[in-house]
Amino acid sequence: MRLTRQAHEAVAGVLGEGGLALDATAGNGHDTRFLAEQVGATGHVWAMDIQPAAIEATRNQLADAGLGERVTLLCESHAHIREQVRPHGERQLDAVMFNLGYLPGSDRTRTTGADTTIPALEQSMAMLASGGCLSLMVYRGHDGGEAEWNAIREWLTGSGYEWRMPVDPSGHRGPVLVLLTR
Repeated sequence: MRLTRQAHEAVAGVLGEGGLALDATAGNGHDTRFLAEQVGATGHVWAMDIQPAAIEATRNQLADAGLGERVTLLCESHAHIREQVRPHGERQLDAVMFNLGYLPGSDRTRTTGADTTIPALEQSMAMLASGGCLSLMVYRGHDGGEAEWNAIREWLTGSGYEWRMPVDPSGHRGPVLVLLTR
């Protein structure tokens, strides 16, 4: 089974009508659309990306599906989640999704890095509801990808959070899926 499908299945298990979710790396909008479908008409999704082209692609993806009203788009670094994502009242996020690497179809030298990803993971986990799920897809096959993965792995080891990797990533430079629960 593809890793993206495994990520979606894990998130769907904790997210339903009225849920709150964050796509911390909107990219081309596929995960944002998935999250918007899951939360239904009474839920809400925040989608962040530092690249305007990613926000525009996500906006188009949502418009095509008639889901734009369920999502707040933020052209901002995922390092600023706490300042930008504000659920109403005392509610916390039910799910968070990350796809780390570069925006498919764009400049492959513009990538995520541990300097912003680690703070984003810390902020996301602090905002995640008990029983919530954080899906972290790490693409390692680009310059800096392996270094980002090593920093994440070190952070995971010391985080105290429950996490698992459905597929052992040893011996290949392909993507890695990590699922964290709170």
